[in-house]
Amino acid sequence: MHVTPAVPDGSDLPTAHTLAGISEIDEAVWDACAGGDNPFVSHAFLSALEESGACAPDTGWQPQHMVVEDPSGEVIAAAPLYLKGHSYGEYVFDHGWANAFERAGGRYYPKLQCAVPFSPVTGPRLLIDRAPDKAAAAKALIAALVQATRQFEVSSLHVTFCPEGEARRFAEAGFLTRVGEQFHWRNEGYGSFDDFLASLVSRKRKAIRRERREARDAGLEIRALSGNDIRPEHWSAFHRFYLSTVDRKWAHAYLNEAFFHLLGEKLGDKVVLMAAFDGREMVAGALNLRGTNALFGRNWGALRHYPFLHFELCYYQAIEYAIAHKLDWVEAGAQGEHKIQRGYLPRKTYSAHWITNPQFREAVAHYLEREIEMMDHEIEMLSSYSPFRRKED
Repeated sequence: MHVTPAVPDGSDLPTAHTLAGISEIDEAVWDACAGGDNPFVSHAFLSALEESGACAPDTGWQPQHMVVEDPSGEVIAAAPLYLKGHSYGEYVFDHGWANAFERAGGRYYPKLQCAVPFSPVTGPRLLIDRAPDKAAAAKALIAALVQATRQFEVSSLHVTFCPEGEARRFAEAGFLTRVGEQFHWRNEGYGSFDDFLASLVSRKRKAIRRERREARDAGLEIRALSGNDIRPEHWSAFHRFYLSTVDRKWAHAYLNEAFFHLLGEKLGDKVVLMAAFDGREMVAGALNLRGTNALFGRNWGALRHYPFLHFELCYYQAIEYAIAHKLDWVEAGAQGEHKIQRGYLPRKTYSAHWITNPQFREAVAHYLEREIEMMDHEIEMLSSYSPFRRKED
């Protein structure tokens, strides 16, 4: 779909259009726009979702990726964009907004979602690394996204898990800002896991050591697999683990087995699978993707229950990996206040929302003002439970 020029028409100004799939753009061009820091916005990750069928019109995620071109036809900016008929797989919940708007006689769906499907991971949504003038490209891309809401005749556009700087850009363009929280571990230059433990108060340090000891008492071998070390049978096993977790949580299995196989093929060494083996049998695993400065935890599962194995694979192995590879952050996914005592502290996440109906926009704006105040208070309160020793200790 061609989008009306992102800025007023003129021969020396950029234009924009949407793509019905990530395959419609050259991988090198997309990745040059996206940069190499965050694997979730890479062509490889998005194409794994689409090729596997996990992300498609019949699953409610219809690709409409936005690209902006300069007057010569060169792509200078892009954004992952989807037309959606529901609010599942997003992790920034707007079901209440949808219900309120429809009770008032409006039609909330379809809507546009600028995001990475099924991935509550902060990363760039304005992919402008290829642009010679990044500020101008960001402005043109935001204008094109807003124009798309008019041409698709949708109620709203939601940009989820964008960095704080992008949230400010969207706010300057009239978007509403929403704040959430996740729990992330920060590498303070530790040389080893014991160095990290030494930064904790004694009680928390002893608790982590006990959890790790009990996890190891099961006699399992734990390995960090990546690239060609992850074989097809490992992905088949991991998909079973993933389904077992979904079943226990009464959730929806968004990802199919084909996705995991494609992920390994396409992302190679950027995939880090913390795997537990009982002899030759893989019995549990935690899936991570590696960026330039961070390790991003995604999915986990096990064939049966092992005490504290979830914490070992998802949190402690991730910390050890980050220290060994000198990564700055570990992002261990959505939710989980239990992560605090294990060194993962609350951190703000951001989203930006364009609401087309003026009255509904005003109502959402008032709601978000109160929500941000509550979120600030909650993050401050949760931070007080930090397991780290105070500087004066």
